[in-house]
Amino acid sequence: MSQIGAPRGRTCSRSPRSRTLRSVATLTSAVLAVTVLAGCSSDDEADEAPAAAQDNAPAARDRVADGGTLRWAVDALPTTLNTFQADADGTTARIAGAVLPALYTLDERGRPRLNPDYLESAQVVETEPKQVVLYKLNQQAVWSDGREIGAPDFVAQWRALSGRDTAYWTARNSGYERIEKIERGKNDLEVRVTFAKPYADWQSLFTPLYPKQVMGSPNSFNDGARTTLKATAGPFLLKTIDRKSGDVTLARNPRWWGQSAKLDTVVLKAVPRADRATALAAGTLDLAEIDRSAAERIALALRDARAGRNGAQAAAAHGPGSAITPSKALKSWALAHGSDDDKAAEVKAARKKNQEAIARYASAQDALAKYVVRKSLEPAYTQLSLNGESGPLADERVRRAVARAINRQELAESVLGPLGLPAKPPGSHLALEGQAAYADSSDALGGQDTKEAQALLADAGWVPGGALQKPAGTKAGSEAEKEAEKKAAEKEKEKEKEKEKGEKAEGSTGARKAEGSTDAKKKGSDSASDEGLYIVGDDKPGDRRAVPAPVIGANGPESGTDVLAPAPAAARESAALLARAEALDTGTGSGARAAQSVAKPDRGVAGAYAPRGTAAPVTAPEATKALGKDGKALSLRFVLPSGPGSESLRAVGDRIVRMLDAVGIRTEVTKVSDDSFFKDHVASGDYDLALYSWPASAFPATDARPIFAKPEPASDGSLLVEQNYSRVGTDRIDQLFDQAAGTLDEEEARELVRQADARIWAAAGSIPLYQRPQLVAARADLVNAGAWGLAAPRYQDIGFKKPESSKGAERNR
Repeated sequence: MSQIGAPRGRTCSRSPRSRTLRSVATLTSAVLAVTVLAGCSSDDEADEAPAAAQDNAPAARDRVADGGTLRWAVDALPTTLNTFQADADGTTARIAGAVLPALYTLDERGRPRLNPDYLESAQVVETEPKQVVLYKLNQQAVWSDGREIGAPDFVAQWRALSGRDTAYWTARNSGYERIEKIERGKNDLEVRVTFAKPYADWQSLFTPLYPKQVMGSPNSFNDGARTTLKATAGPFLLKTIDRKSGDVTLARNPRWWGQSAKLDTVVLKAVPRADRATALAAGTLDLAEIDRSAAERIALALRDARAGRNGAQAAAAHGPGSAITPSKALKSWALAHGSDDDKAAEVKAARKKNQEAIARYASAQDALAKYVVRKSLEPAYTQLSLNGESGPLADERVRRAVARAINRQELAESVLGPLGLPAKPPGSHLALEGQAAYADSSDALGGQDTKEAQALLADAGWVPGGALQKPAGTKAGSEAEKEAEKKAAEKEKEKEKEKEKGEKAEGSTGARKAEGSTDAKKKGSDSASDEGLYIVGDDKPGDRRAVPAPVIGANGPESGTDVLAPAPAAARESAALLARAEALDTGTGSGARAAQSVAKPDRGVAGAYAPRGTAAPVTAPEATKALGKDGKALSLRFVLPSGPGSESLRAVGDRIVRMLDAVGIRTEVTKVSDDSFFKDHVASGDYDLALYSWPASAFPATDARPIFAKPEPASDGSLLVEQNYSRVGTDRIDQLFDQAAGTLDEEEARELVRQADARIWAAAGSIPLYQRPQLVAARADLVNAGAWGLAAPRYQDIGFKKPESSKGAERNR
């Protein structure tokens, strides 16, 4: 969000931020972008820095060699080249960033900056009676077919994404539906966009910009752009997609009018993350995001190289040969040359296999010493999602208890501390530290507090021993059994009388038998039974889908079962959270005073204490006992991915399990394949707890709204959740997002976003845990590439460092 032509001494950022494209979750992340409203600030006002600076080996262009090929790892070949389709992924976005116009790009603090390669200026020129934005395009900007970029391309993209023509299979149209008309200015290089109602995030539109050849018809949009692009306009152009080799080749664009790309070609190579250490060791990659184990291998290789150890010595020190002691080696040699031919053959084969492993490790370590690990924090955070659609988590007191049981700082330190990265848990769902809209609103929920968690659970009726208690009104076992026997005897007598009636009456006898059977079931419910007793581990995957899901309507939860009204203590908790949220909204007024009056020093939000007559939370060892209510144990299904690249996520899950266990919440951990984790479990709602990630964006009022929008009932009784996979939302949160998107006052928009975030915290549908680490292996001589952090890559500057001349080397000594 930026603005051009601001008065000197102020930088009004209504301008450039390249929006990070939304894509469905990667394994450990459902990654969509959450950007922030950039506001105006004086030049001498210090902006808050990101939690971790970018690490991309910056170098001036005159120090970058001309030519060369960069081999860059991607997760998979793109299924589509159209970023506005539902199956667009990270590779789609990477290609678009190199070959298509981006009117705004993100800087190192996640602030949008106008891209002069495409725009001379862009600003709101009218606000009454309608908002009008005037774009003035770079006069040299042309598509790869020679046609100038202009108004026809803007018109075609608006019509395709406005939602008015359902023949276009679009995944998102946020903002485009607000446009009333697009007009040509003095010429095709001036574009006037008129909005039907004010739209704060207008800078999010037309990035990336596709040519009218792609957007002009449903066929070219839906099918044509999946495999090829008829025209491009970036520093690179799309040369080939080789499905057999798994390579996408981008070549330098000869028609590019800006600073020429330093590289001749960029080859995007589909390499699974689990295979990247091997590919790097084989020398087939120059740049690749890697996991922690691969980063440790490279760090060891660099340490050995600096110490003068070669690969063979490294293998003996910490590789496959490190376990071979002199005595073991002597014994092995003796057996290999002994008189027992069979044993000798077996040992010789084992020795050969071990020697080959040592040789491979040694060679790999020598090769890995040519790389460096560049690290920062991704523009994304990992969260714990709590599915509030049904089950115990439909009660906000239980969700808050889960949140208060978790030590976010400990989890952040476990992931980021060993990597030497800042381990401060995010304080916002909608922005990351360093972005203009960031504010820590986590106090609206409160931090880790075991006693508060236990109080909330007790208030919700979940108490130690509750799994063994029968629901109120259930009769004692012996009494119920006698009554059941008496009823059964009466039924038998009735059956005998019916049999005496003739053939005509037999038909009705069957009906009465069915009726009697149903009646017996109804009355038998008063007898002792284990039918309603929940036994941990007995439920099967999918069982939860058989439970009627509550439909959230205007009057609250509606389902086939009664919904308990909040107890007085819960009402006080709700009042405290609302007061805290309101205080964060304004910082003053009744909300702030109420928050101060109910909050306790150093304990976050006041907890929900049970009313008189409710069992008080117990302390250890009773506190560690499993909790239950009405004969059911409190157990939550925790779904985690099982793939080889998710070890870190599973380790975090294990820590969360122990934290919940400490307050009496039991978990049933279910590990599922990477392919089904998000699609079959998170998106479909088949989980209670799950870990996944959202990215950051410069436009939270637009991009984050569907993630936190209140679910609405569909005609078939299901919920329309958009991207709100926790199924937790409120009307007020939706209103705040709408207000933020509809104001042109940037300061007001940021404040509204922060108010929305405070209420998202209070609803406890998702708990941000840590900003994701970004680890990138790069060739040591590769510059302007690596861990970009919040920034967008500048593709034309990426290249290999010029070799220093002997004279230059002497001067640098």
